[in-house]
Amino acid sequence: MGRMRREETWPSARQRQGGSIARGGGVALGEAVFRSLCEALQAGSYRAGDRLREEEVAQRLKVSRTPVREALGRLAARGFVEPAGGRGLIVRDLDISEVLELYAMREIMEGAAARLAAEHASTPEVDALRDIEQAFVEASASDAAEMARLNRAFHEAICRAARNRYLDNASRELQDWIALLGPTTFTVTGRPSTSHGEHQAIIDAIAARDGDKAEQLARAHIREALRCRLKLLQKQ
Repeated sequence: MGRMRREETWPSARQRQGGSIARGGGVALGEAVFRSLCEALQAGSYRAGDRLREEEVAQRLKVSRTPVREALGRLAARGFVEPAGGRGLIVRDLDISEVLELYAMREIMEGAAARLAAEHASTPEVDALRDIEQAFVEASASDAAEMARLNRAFHEAICRAARNRYLDNASRELQDWIALLGPTTFTVTGRPSTSHGEHQAIIDAIAARDGDKAEQLARAHIREALRCRLKLLQKQ
């Protein structure tokens, strides 16, 4: 093998100390930029049709254009962005068939995660789910974006409790695709309250170690999320 190229690195949170960078290894900058862009998609900072230009992203993240080019290449390879002529890349807009396929996979995976969580979740993990749900309730009065963030945290916590690294990795990738869908379904009238009831029932089934019920409830929860998603798409 030839000589390995020395990669720029992005420090982890633990390596940032008072604005300086502590010595030690970090995450490759290309990976850090990629994750930053995925997180921006999830947060709604970028929406379908928005343009992504190397120079602008590099300036915003205060990195060189090389890791940005690498990250944008990865986004394009995964189908999150597409060429916009000579004007950079644009965030893709999923068509209705892709939305249905996405939610079909999400229903399967969330159901499996809930079933496995019912088998493996520790008492502190169940308590953490209840804490997340309480924060969700407190945010439901006015903050749809915060509800969406807490909802992701809720489902990620269930997936971690499932104790299956392959399911966890697949779920993370699916979340990146969900980020392309645009406005959260919590903007649909009544969805926050029905989602809370669904979450609470899932937690209770996991706490009771009832894998069958946990899976059924989780799958029904995603079907209801799809119904609300289709409502949003009809308004566009």
